[in-house]
Amino acid sequence: MAGSSGALRRLCVLLMAETVSGAWGPSTGTYISPPFPALAVNQTPMADCRDVCGLNASDRCDFVRATPDCRSDGGYLDYLEGIFCHFSPSLLPLAVTLYVSWLLYLFLILGVTAAKFFCPNLWAISSSLKLSHNVAGVTFLAFGNGAPDIFSALVAFSDPRTAGLAIGALFGAGVLVTTVVAGGIAILHPFLAASRPFLRDIAFYMASVFLTFTALYLGRVTLAWALGYLGFYVFYVVTVILCTWIYRWQRRKSLVYSTPGTPETQSDSEEDPVSSNTNSYDYGDEFRPLFNQEESTVCILVHALNPLDLRAWRSKSATWRALKVLKLPVEFLLLLTVPVVDPDKDDRNWKRPLNCLHLVVSPLVLVLTLQSGAYGVYEIGGLFPVWAVVVIAGTAVASVTFFATSNEVPPRLHWLFAFLGFLTSALWINAAATEVVHILRSLGVVFRLSNTVLGLTLLAWGNSIGDAFSDLTLARQGYPRMAFSACFGGIIFNILVGVGLGCLLQIAWGHVPEVKLQPEGLLVWVLAGALGLSLVFSLLAVPLQCFRLRRTYGVCLLLFYLGFLAVALLTEFGVIHLNRT
Repeated sequence: MAGSSGALRRLCVLLMAETVSGAWGPSTGTYISPPFPALAVNQTPMADCRDVCGLNASDRCDFVRATPDCRSDGGYLDYLEGIFCHFSPSLLPLAVTLYVSWLLYLFLILGVTAAKFFCPNLWAISSSLKLSHNVAGVTFLAFGNGAPDIFSALVAFSDPRTAGLAIGALFGAGVLVTTVVAGGIAILHPFLAASRPFLRDIAFYMASVFLTFTALYLGRVTLAWALGYLGFYVFYVVTVILCTWIYRWQRRKSLVYSTPGTPETQSDSEEDPVSSNTNSYDYGDEFRPLFNQEESTVCILVHALNPLDLRAWRSKSATWRALKVLKLPVEFLLLLTVPVVDPDKDDRNWKRPLNCLHLVVSPLVLVLTLQSGAYGVYEIGGLFPVWAVVVIAGTAVASVTFFATSNEVPPRLHWLFAFLGFLTSALWINAAATEVVHILRSLGVVFRLSNTVLGLTLLAWGNSIGDAFSDLTLARQGYPRMAFSACFGGIIFNILVGVGLGCLLQIAWGHVPEVKLQPEGLLVWVLAGALGLSLVFSLLAVPLQCFRLRRTYGVCLLLFYLGFLAVALLTEFGVIHLNRT
């Protein structure tokens, strides 16, 4: 395992060095434009990068290097140049296979980082700030669950050429979750839905879709519009808090006037009696010895960096083991770089040698992942790189912390490690999401697919697969109401914050008055219409069933998604189109 993780680290270093050396100056940190060789044919660079596949094989590399639309802003690798300049035309299937494999592994990285490092630190932060479960659920925990979608949207909105990926992914994930996942829950475990939370969430979600539909129709998002998205989400959070407070007040009042022995119904309960901390992955508690033995500092470090529990390994299935083998390099790298604070443990997951190492490694990761390492390799005064300053400062803080603390008792300011872990894991997710967006755009160029169809299929499926499994597992375990509520409540955060914050950051960083949205033909309207119809269908069908969801409802949702997917693909390939006179 150590060999695979070491190979992964060497690969990351090589990728980073290649990008940095190729795209940034050696000392000034200024961007150096790549040379633009003349095309073999006498023509000017075309505006659309997808035209490269129509050229002769000998002209494609020069076209990709010379066409501005083919350049990638950010990221560690230039995937288009790699596929057209470093692979011969006969090896194009091999290149696509490698890209798809790397794409799937990036989705795995996103899932592991969000589930085991990002969400636990968000939960620790909300616990440290003493937030209620409802406030934490619609803010920090919603951010944790939707982290891959949010970061993918932020990266996609940062470039007008990939904004269609963000719209396609957010809308596509919405259709997927509200049809396939919600329908699967009803099929697995028919149940009585909570009426008031369902009506509240679906009303807010429909309003969010309408806002985005209007923005697409206008073709732009202004600063006021982006702030309106974020303000509307704040209004949703306040509404959730007020609804919960009113429900509890009514429940207390009913308990006062109810006679002893009268059973109380909870059909509209805002919460289920299930622990919100579902991200536990510590398999050692079950096998902990009766008497604690003091471990040396070296043993604590080795055990803390070990992502594999051999006892758990022997009790798991072959599928789990195969997936664990793929996760091991990622988990080791994240254990090394991301601190995790666990409020539910007595020691709050305090590992003195590892946490002191985090004080050196985590800030280094921050500067090497921010803007794809652009700030980390910048040299102060042309002499001293920023990453070296960060390592020296981190080593000094780590040394003081190591000699001022003990292995057994966590320090008073240990909760600050949750914020460091939050920032580090967030930038890991952002780096992986950046590569995902660039790979999808490269595959779109190769297969001449629009960004919208890539967003509603590959990106939406990849980002939603974790939510789908967790929600269906909850339903199978007997908690379908919680899973069904997550289908409509969680994605409100994704669409409002994803579009609002993504456009706001582009306006701020790009110093532009507004963000241009260029819908890629009829497909965007098919996607928006399908999402609206799925919500209208649920809004009408669920009350008509008296909020008792049956398998028939789930089957109808699944058929709706299959029909939508067929129409979307037929629209993408021109079978369905608008006649222009």
